[in-house]
This record gives sequence, structure tokens and C-alpha cells, in this order.
Amino acid sequence: MLMPSIFSNNFVDNFFDDMFRWPAGYRKADSAVMRTDVKDLGDNYELSMELPGYAKEDIKAELKDGIMTITAERKQNNDEKDTDGNYIRRERYYGSCQRSFQVGDALTEEDIHASFKDGILSIVLPKEKEKPAVEEKKLIEIQ
Repeated sequence: MLMPSIFSNNFVDNFFDDMFRWPAGYRKADSAVMRTDVKDLGDNYELSMELPGYAKEDIKAELKDGIMTITAERKQNNDEKDTDGNYIRRERYYGSCQRSFQVGDALTEEDIHASFKDGILSIVLPKEKEKPAVEEKKLIEIQ
């Protein structure tokens, strides 16, 4: 039996892909922002986070309760006026993104080193040192 093309596997995939785009062709900008690579450097971990279009002043890193949160926020205002002060064009843009990483309660702000260059935020975190196992004494009850 022949089935209409809307029942093919591609229809469902395309339907849901297109359903969440607004306006047509729009893709969520966050999917390309804050992509992070984590590298093991032996005693440290290095996080390399992509933040294209952001300046160092737009980025904030915070450590609270063992969770490191990176926030990037950008505001842009393009005002153009004619000689009489009337608007010819007025556009505004505001964007922000945030990502959190659990780094452990043992780390402090002084342990974490961050730098920002060419749209890449690099963060170096020391690995948590393994605590030596404390031998537990087992007592024998005497009756």
C-alpha cells in the first residue's frame, strides 16, 4: 500500500525541527555559545569555553557552594538619527548565557585561574587531592 509522503520518517524529523524555529530559519543562538572542552593536564583540569563576540568585561565567573558558574552578558544599542534628531534606525540587542560546573567544596577562588583571549575563556582548576585513608580502629568488646 502506498503511503503519502507526510508519513515518511523524514516528515516527523523535519516537522519537529521546523516547529521550534521562530521565525522561519531561526536557530537557537545558545547552541553555538559556551561550547566547552575539558582537558586533563595531570595535576589540573583546563576548561576552554568558546564565547565569540563577547568582551572580557562581559564575562563573570563565580564560585559558590562548590559550583562554578560562568555568565556572559552582552548589550548593544545602535541608534542612528538624522540632522533633526529623528530616528532613521534604532536597534537593540541583549543576550546572555550561563553555564555551571560542579568543582567541589575544597576549591577556593584563589585555586582557580582564568584568562580570556580571542573569544576563548580558559580556566585552570586543580584536581582534588585524594585524602589518605585513615585506618579505622576496631575495638573488641570485653565482657
